[in-house]
Amino acid sequence: MPSTFSGIEIGKRSLLAHSQGLNTIGHNLSNASVEGYSRQRVEMRASPPIYLPQLNREERAGQIGQGVEVERIERIRDMLLEGRIVAESNAEGYWESRDKYILMLEQVYNEPMELSLRGSMDKFWESWQELSVHPQEMGARQAVLQRGMALMDSFHQRFMRFKGIRDMLEGDIQATVQQVNNLTTEIATLNAQIVKSKAMDDNPNDLLDRRDLLVGELATLIDITVGTRDPDEFIIYSGGEHIVQGRHFERLVTEADRDNEGYSRLRWQGESRNIFFRGGKLAAMVELRDVDARGEIQKLDLVTVNFIDLVNEIHRKGYSLSGRSGLDFFVEYPFINNISGNYDRNGDGEYDSSYIFRISGNNQLKLKEQIGLRGVLTLPGAIDNITVEYYPTDTVEDLMSRINLSGAEVAVRLNQNGQLSIKGLPAADPAYPDFVLRYLEDSGRFLEGYAGVLRNSGRDGAFDWQQADAVIALRGGDLEFAVAPLAHPAGWIEVNPVLLKDPGAIAAALNSGRGAGGHGDGSAALAIAALRTDKVMIGTASGFDEFFAAAVTEIGLKGEEASRALETEKLVMKNLKDIRESISGVNIDEELTNMIKFQHGYSAGARFITEIDRMLDIIINRMGV
Repeated sequence: MPSTFSGIEIGKRSLLAHSQGLNTIGHNLSNASVEGYSRQRVEMRASPPIYLPQLNREERAGQIGQGVEVERIERIRDMLLEGRIVAESNAEGYWESRDKYILMLEQVYNEPMELSLRGSMDKFWESWQELSVHPQEMGARQAVLQRGMALMDSFHQRFMRFKGIRDMLEGDIQATVQQVNNLTTEIATLNAQIVKSKAMDDNPNDLLDRRDLLVGELATLIDITVGTRDPDEFIIYSGGEHIVQGRHFERLVTEADRDNEGYSRLRWQGESRNIFFRGGKLAAMVELRDVDARGEIQKLDLVTVNFIDLVNEIHRKGYSLSGRSGLDFFVEYPFINNISGNYDRNGDGEYDSSYIFRISGNNQLKLKEQIGLRGVLTLPGAIDNITVEYYPTDTVEDLMSRINLSGAEVAVRLNQNGQLSIKGLPAADPAYPDFVLRYLEDSGRFLEGYAGVLRNSGRDGAFDWQQADAVIALRGGDLEFAVAPLAHPAGWIEVNPVLLKDPGAIAAALNSGRGAGGHGDGSAALAIAALRTDKVMIGTASGFDEFFAAAVTEIGLKGEEASRALETEKLVMKNLKDIRESISGVNIDEELTNMIKFQHGYSAGARFITEIDRMLDIIINRMGV
């Protein structure tokens, strides 16, 4: 049987429900401009009636309603859409970092301005051209020295700027790792709070919004996916591993990598293997540091080491005004002070490697001459060794071109004496040293008898850098070879101080006699000036002009790719966020409309209680005995 005072209870429930609705509206309006906030909606339902359909109910028709109650306060969020936004955030963060740093790398080139490295090198070639015309004039020699020092300053400045960008990336990587750890820590803490709140049958909407906001920030830093296990265990995956699982999280740590010049490698705490992210800002910065910035430094070192090697090769054979010969124009510093290039790579106190940069054969070759031999060359590649076949009808030029375009980390050319010159290139793998010839093998007799490089054919006669005295495999005791240069020659190369003190010691002639081949001979200067357009093989480029054109084009294309990709990702993210805003954002007009609805509901409930109170007053105070 219903109570006389049940109407008061029904009215009270109405007041509480509509009051909660008004409070929720106020909460939405207060947070309308808060990032990551999702509007909340009060879900109401009719309170369970007194008489439910069961055997002990009173024998009367119908059920007696008990008013309204708040079932839950729901957070309006499309979780499928959130998954799309998290996935796209990885790509946006990746391209945002690449676009910023690629622009910095582009600015280092400063092309095609006069103050660029290429402009300085052009002036250096022009000074040698002028010296070839006036080999007896001291002014022309001073110009060569001044242009040489200016060119070295250009090399040093460009190296320092590339190195500075790489160091800047290292600092950003360290800061981003700390940011990742802070986010995963806070997300795990929120997970614990959310589980506790749900256990008390509450809806922790604001905590869920905060967690979603942090997940979005984390997604811009590393590639992640989110999921749940059981109803309430929130999980974040990265690279197939759980980095957050409920209240537990993994900490990302950095560790200096000796194979990468001391720059940090990433790993999860407690694990030894390296971590390589596929998206997000952290992946972009690691790639920029170890691929793009390192690659630009390697290109600069490549052009530097070939430039000084080629100039010195001619200058050593030339003669000064006093007839002096054998001087280098640029000072070269070897990686190790060992005539055979022997080096203790693993640090156990014994030589175990050979660091050889250049090997020149004993025999003179002609570019257009057919080799008349067949075999397979095995050369070092970026990952595995690369094989290059040659046939009897191939010319020397054909085979050289095939080697240079094979992707092997060697470059070949004919030197000034027509001998085959084989040089090591920068290594793609940081574990390998730059400008070191790692392996040479020939199943036939091209490198053995024809070019005069190796002592024997086959595996037994191969040159292998992973042993001491590897030069024993080379043919003849007088075979010319050069030890690998000190790391990053672009940062330390200088003009020979002997020439700075005595400009007359600059070798402009190729003959020591007087007359046409003596003081008035500028053939050495002319040969150096001709290096500008000669096919000297700098990596895969045939000469200096082609090298600079390719380098500028490559970094320009990378910048264009990053800019367009970032623009595309921003448009995609804008569309997704606009959709999310239309679903989860606070609409002021809608909230004000709901406010009026709840106000009327509250007023109606209050009026109902007033009427019930009036009726009870009549019963209690006005009915007579």
